[in-house]
Amino acid sequence: MNPLEELLAAAREIFDRALQECDIALAFDRHLHFEGRTLIRHPSPRLPEISQPLDRFKNVYVLSFGKAALTMLDALLARLPHKLHLRGICSAPQTPKKRNWRIRYFAGGHPLPNEDSFAAARAALALLKHAKKDTFIFFLISGGGSAMLELPRDPHISLDDTIAFYETLVASGATITEVNTVRKYFSAIKGGRLALAAPEAEKLSLLLADVPLKDLAAVASSPTLPDYSTLSQCMEILEHFHLMEKFPPAVREYFEHLQKNVAEAPQSHNGKKDTHSGTHAFEHAQFDTLLSNHDFVNAARDHAQSLGYKVVIDNSCDDWDYADAAKYLLGRFHELRREQPRLCLISSGEVTVNLGKNPGCGGRNQQFVLQAAFDLARYPGEPLVVFSAGSDGVDGNSPAAGAIADPTTIERARSYNFDPEATLARFDACTLFTALGDSVVTGPTGNNLRDLRILISG
Repeated sequence: MNPLEELLAAAREIFDRALQECDIALAFDRHLHFEGRTLIRHPSPRLPEISQPLDRFKNVYVLSFGKAALTMLDALLARLPHKLHLRGICSAPQTPKKRNWRIRYFAGGHPLPNEDSFAAARAALALLKHAKKDTFIFFLISGGGSAMLELPRDPHISLDDTIAFYETLVASGATITEVNTVRKYFSAIKGGRLALAAPEAEKLSLLLADVPLKDLAAVASSPTLPDYSTLSQCMEILEHFHLMEKFPPAVREYFEHLQKNVAEAPQSHNGKKDTHSGTHAFEHAQFDTLLSNHDFVNAARDHAQSLGYKVVIDNSCDDWDYADAAKYLLGRFHELRREQPRLCLISSGEVTVNLGKNPGCGGRNQQFVLQAAFDLARYPGEPLVVFSAGSDGVDGNSPAAGAIADPTTIERARSYNFDPEATLARFDACTLFTALGDSVVTGPTGNNLRDLRILISG
């Protein structure tokens, strides 16, 4: 194996091994277990131990939604004590072949909601109406849940309007935190409203965090945690990205009405109407993070070190434009490898892409890698590799998780009659990388811990 082939294999191996180490079932066992019919949540530096006897509750509900919904649900069901009066809702990318008869399954849409997203949300809210003090609720929440469990607060807003609303947000260039802030004011689920639908019930939210740990409320737009954003922040985002004029009329009218009426109403501590603050609902709520991007990055670091690479972690370009992120990371990469040739620079989080009117097939990871490939082309013959892929196994509207590039990528693309500059401009990187055999294809992983970028030299 020549040095370049070694690097290509190492980058893929680091990513694959990090995913394996972030197994959801193992994460459940690290965080909680059952002693008979008593739930024990293990203590952590941030959270105390909890001992909760489930036999004192008449009903136990499970609501699981997001890209990892099936994996999280199966892990919990395998550990729950028997003979509980259990009911649940699951909205996942697909429905399973083998179903638990006590769970209603929906195939929610992502990145855009679909009919099942609405149906799952209605079913969840209907179930929670029956939750009283004698009910314990497990909320299993992972990234992608924003679209997979969705219902507008305004019943006059249709699914088509909601899809157009999502498309406008996703293509706006706003960060995921900004997008989620807007979604919280649109949705009957987000911004803590799912928890508010069962104010008296005891609740435990278990999160698979596809956001920075400092911003856990952004997971699936915070359906079960208190929301401390304000309407003024939401409106500032809409104004900054000129979104109001791009929304469908029904959505635009809703936000205009919301702004007018909330401005006239008494405000709670978080800038909302007192009628929505409902802080007592969160007195009966606990949460824990089963896995986070931090775990994913650490697993990648450990394996890269075991392969003999000097590892540097740099997450400072999270939420940057993909081109700016590529320029920054490659500049750092070239500087660092002068002192340490056998280098692995790891960067996590997500970059942003402002899509054109008619984008092709691809996603932010492949767009980042193609941008980086132009830089690598300036170093012919050198063992350099750039890798980027999503932990969920999905990158944008493509069947790939991401892509990998080396100094030969641009030259090989031209030999296949591709115009790499034009391909980049029309956001069609998947076709190029597929033709070169450099797409990273995992299929849906049942996990979601953000993206991983690996810049490696030997």
